[in-house]
Amino acid sequence: MVPESVLRGVESALEAATGKATRILSADPVGGGCINPSAKLKSGSGDWFFLKWNTASPQEMFRAEADGLAALADPGAVRIPRILGEGGSGTQADPGWLLMEFIPQGCPGSDYGSRLGEGLAALHSAGSTGLSAEEARPFGWHRDNFIGSLPQENGPADDWTDFWRDRRLEPQLRMARDQGYFSGEQGRILDDLLSDLETIMADAGYEGPALLHGDLWSGNFYPGPNGEPVLIDPAVYRGVGEVDLAMMELFGSLPRGFEEAYGNTRPIRPEYDAFRRALYQLYYLLVHVNLFGGGYVSGSVAAARRALAGN
Repeated sequence: MVPESVLRGVESALEAATGKATRILSADPVGGGCINPSAKLKSGSGDWFFLKWNTASPQEMFRAEADGLAALADPGAVRIPRILGEGGSGTQADPGWLLMEFIPQGCPGSDYGSRLGEGLAALHSAGSTGLSAEEARPFGWHRDNFIGSLPQENGPADDWTDFWRDRRLEPQLRMARDQGYFSGEQGRILDDLLSDLETIMADAGYEGPALLHGDLWSGNFYPGPNGEPVLIDPAVYRGVGEVDLAMMELFGSLPRGFEEAYGNTRPIRPEYDAFRRALYQLYYLLVHVNLFGGGYVSGSVAAARRALAGN
């Protein structure tokens, strides 16, 4: 059940967006998310919208997501849901919420993978848009945001290795250790990786900065009603495009035709297959340790070993 205060906020946002009073007639639950409840809303005019909300979320969580969706939409490379409103403070009495265009899922055509590859390559290539040649700190973002429900630090850096160590691996590793994970031999392997990161990541930032989705697992992209790729639920920042590829492959495989289409614009170097995929997947595995527990510890250690051995 959508909280009444959220529905009132949604109707006000739609009135502001359309210039006419709008009433929500129905709200059908939508599954698939593990952080926020969500629903498909139907208005009195017969239009459909997508809503997510949370009664215990950081106040900035949905604002950060709206910011990321707007950034991804700006280049026009891939279809992104249009933001229609957000509000609330993330409490039981005043839940945070985000309202956006509802894009129904369609069937992937034979060219779905290649369209996704072309679109993501174009999106990544837009990472330098708006940056002058004198831009000193190209990696990061103008605000912190969230990876799942965890804070994601995006303070800018001029060196990709520094950013990946200081803003990605070390904060998640500290959080995991605070929960009692990665002591003894397991911890030593992670420490060895961090110590050797300058060598492991030599030349890793060659293609940056890329505009990243930031959390591109298989649940965050799908074919729209005309088979076009749609991206949702980002954790946006400027980084290296290989990060998005690594997340796409962490719990699945790249769609057929994706790799060739992506590589036509942004060639994938051998180092990605050799060890950088594992290095970038390590961040997401550490996030899963902190969100879901010790079941992801062994995978994190294995990824660190691969990154160390492949270099």
